Amino acid sequence: MKRNKQIDIKRALTLAGIFNFLCSCARGCVLPFLTLYFRQLGLTPAMTGIIMGTKHLISLVWSPTVSILSKHYNKRRVVINGSLLCSAAVALILLLVPSSGVHTQSSVCDLSNVSSSPAQTLSDNLHKSTIGPEASLTKTLTKGLVSQPGETVPAQTTTKAKSSPVAMSKTPNIQHGDESHTQPSQETVSVVVNNSVQEPNITTSVVHHSPSSTVAAVRKKRSKKRQEEKTPAQERHFEFLGYLKVMDPQHQLFFLILIIVSVWEALLAPLEWTADDGLYEYLDFADASDRYRSTGLWGLLGAACGAGGAGLLVSQLSCLIAGQTPRSTVHFYCYSGFAALALPAANYLPLHLNKKRDRASGLLKALQLVRGSPRALLCTVTTLLVGAAVAAVDNFLLWQMQDHGSTELHMGLSVALALLSQAAFPLLSGRVSKLLSPGKVLAAAAAVLSLQCLYFSFLWGAWAAPLAQMWTCFSSGALWWAVNAQCEDVATLEAERSVRRVYSGLALHLGGSLGSFAGGYVVQTLGLAWLFRGVAVGLAAWCVCLLLLQWKAPHQRRINYSRLLAANGSEASDSESDWLDKAFDDDKSNKKYGRRINH
Repeated sequence: MKRNKQIDIKRALTLAGIFNFLCSCARGCVLPFLTLYFRQLGLTPAMTGIIMGTKHLISLVWSPTVSILSKHYNKRRVVINGSLLCSAAVALILLLVPSSGVHTQSSVCDLSNVSSSPAQTLSDNLHKSTIGPEASLTKTLTKGLVSQPGETVPAQTTTKAKSSPVAMSKTPNIQHGDESHTQPSQETVSVVVNNSVQEPNITTSVVHHSPSSTVAAVRKKRSKKRQEEKTPAQERHFEFLGYLKVMDPQHQLFFLILIIVSVWEALLAPLEWTADDGLYEYLDFADASDRYRSTGLWGLLGAACGAGGAGLLVSQLSCLIAGQTPRSTVHFYCYSGFAALALPAANYLPLHLNKKRDRASGLLKALQLVRGSPRALLCTVTTLLVGAAVAAVDNFLLWQMQDHGSTELHMGLSVALALLSQAAFPLLSGRVSKLLSPGKVLAAAAAVLSLQCLYFSFLWGAWAAPLAQMWTCFSSGALWWAVNAQCEDVATLEAERSVRRVYSGLALHLGGSLGSFAGGYVVQTLGLAWLFRGVAVGLAAWCVCLLLLQWKAPHQRRINYSRLLAANGSEASDSESDWLDKAFDDDKSNKKYGRRINH
């Protein structure tokens, strides 16, 4: 046909590969390290889980919505360029968020020291170097006025040094509670250090406070509460922003990051769907849709290069760069840089608009196909559970590695090895398919992922995690190979992409949202190790159930007429497409009729 002579398929695939590589490289620079950055800012595991779960929910809903709207209004290139530019800008805005001041554990760099004053840093050094055995006195510095009832601080004698006095005062800690009871006085310690580096002179003094001030404060608080109860509902609504101002810094930081990450994901989520739809319709217009899958490999390679390169770069920097800027901000600058590099490729990316193909009806038809096949439903449930497990592991694996002495170099290489291992499974798929059916490969992949999670709960050193990531070839790589095989069984070539979107776009992100919410709660209450052990036990239990359900479920393979025609190199016209749709419906009705006879 004449229209095909004007289309350079090789050039289109090259541009699509470069675009996917740069976009995946940008995401790989920052997304694997995002939860680690939240930890350094002072967020709790539960807060981190809520933010990441919300991120998955936005991607679940917003990606197909924008993809359909951009096709309806023929604005795909505008959406792609706007997504790259705006997401890069929002990523830099996230760097303006200050730390909450809550101390978090870090193996190499501690961001809590960035916001501390020089006098406070000098005080810590003096306590470590000069006080010696009496360093237990500094423990009350972190307790402040939140000491438990009945707990007292032992009295300290006056210590003299050569020069530069360090004044220390002890104040009784009055518990704010019932007016008719007074708690025993408790002593806390405050330190004032001069800027000159000399040996300290520690003195003690006792300041007594009258309980009357505490009673007055309690009465004032109760009167304020009565006034709030009398306030109309509309006035309370307008005072919501005022309540946010009186929150503690950690919750203020949480809501601020939640808003920024939500906007960031809303801008970034439509990029992949919109670009893939335009490219696929372009290749389908040139009768080369069978070569569409080759572009997916570049995405895995780009993500591996981004994660490994960013980890290597950050590990070579000092803890603070350009004054008081922590080195973890380099991840976001790398993301913005690669997003800017992807803009020229986005302008030349081959896109095509096929007005005859309705994306919304395609997804609905794919859901109906999945619902009508028992094995497809089992594959959907497995994808959802694996998505929940992978989200929980990805969110907190770097926390576990950090607690065992890993740096950004170990973390980046660990993520890169996992992605490269996943990309290498197609090299082994031929041998695996001769030994196991796709259903058994699906169960084996979930079992290998279970063993990986169990291994992560017993990490012992910095290089322990990368050893297990090499088995991702037989977990995530085998899983998606089995999912693709299931898509071929239940759908035609035209509907195969929509069925694959049900697994990779809907079930995976829904599971990722649930896994993020639950994972944050488990880490908050039980700890990191029990999160990985719980995920391992859950996946192992589902593997057993999956094998039993697959044994009872009938195996149905749809005759894929369009795939047979594509293999013969024929060019389907509109009349042939109608015939294929009719054959597809007849095949479905015949199977239903056969089931009625059997029953």
